[in-house]
Amino acid sequence: MALYVVFNCVCLVVCSERHTFITLYTEINGQTVAGFPDISAVTTLDGQQIDYYDSEIKKLIPKQDWMKEFASEDRFKEYTEFRERVQQTNKINIRFIMERFNQSHGVHVYQRMYGCDWDDETGESRGFDQHGYDGQDFIFLDMKEFRYVTPVLQGIITMQKWNNDREQLELLKQYYEYECVEWLKYFLTSRKAAAVVSLLQWSSSSPVVCHATGFYPSAVTITWLKNGEDHDEDMDLGEILPNEDGTFQKTSILNVPPDDWKKHQYVCVVEHETGTIRKILTEDEIKSNNIILSLSAVCVRSSPHMTLYTARKHSELFSFVLQMHQS
Repeated sequence: MALYVVFNCVCLVVCSERHTFITLYTEINGQTVAGFPDISAVTTLDGQQIDYYDSEIKKLIPKQDWMKEFASEDRFKEYTEFRERVQQTNKINIRFIMERFNQSHGVHVYQRMYGCDWDDETGESRGFDQHGYDGQDFIFLDMKEFRYVTPVLQGIITMQKWNNDREQLELLKQYYEYECVEWLKYFLTSRKAAAVVSLLQWSSSSPVVCHATGFYPSAVTITWLKNGEDHDEDMDLGEILPNEDGTFQKTSILNVPPDDWKKHQYVCVVEHETGTIRKILTEDEIKSNNIILSLSAVCVRSSPHMTLYTARKHSELFSFVLQMHQS
């Protein structure tokens, strides 16, 4: 385990996509940096930050445009209350842990990573709930047995206490098997991202590639116009491919010689539910030949790993939380 949430498991297309909904809660004791929050929480959807909270601002801040739209809806209050309720569930008092480790002062960090993932093809879902202290595993919830496990002696009392609270375990089971997955699905249908469109060329004599990327949802249409008329010849349309952040990319290759597109006006038209983007094919519009366009058929299956900082990485931890606080 370590501080940053990493999603790393690659598979070949065609594969189903595994979506993740994760919150990383961090509490720091003993730090004295002015304006630096003692408590912060970052939530990601498919590895992309969607909201942020800390003890200085004391409210949930949307981090994506579509989340800002969601924040104006009545259901945002329900989501905020839901987040607060889960965040308080089995939250450990950091001073209690310090006592268990016979510590009375110094900078110490408690973290909790919790959430779920869901396979959009098989419907399979998993929950995870991990607690760490000063860069080490402290206690985690075994989702198969649905009981807490600790790898350290200092966590035994907490483990026994939580395992004896059957009512709390039932609430958590309800959350991880149903509520968490429902919120994940809800946000997948709510989020929208516009495409970034570029015209690329390997060399001056190569075909021109119209590359659209970063859009969500996946439905998109790429067409070419020649002198204002539809042009469906001399072109190869690529398949939709997933990006690591949960968005998508697609390409259309125009197979005409430079002399032709310099003589006539060619326009790449990308239509998505977020809007229509037109790129006129000119030498100035084509991006650098050094840009490498990755057309490999890969997709990322999210495998959540929580990495807690080690004692040598306080500055990295502070920089990370401060960046989230200021962004």
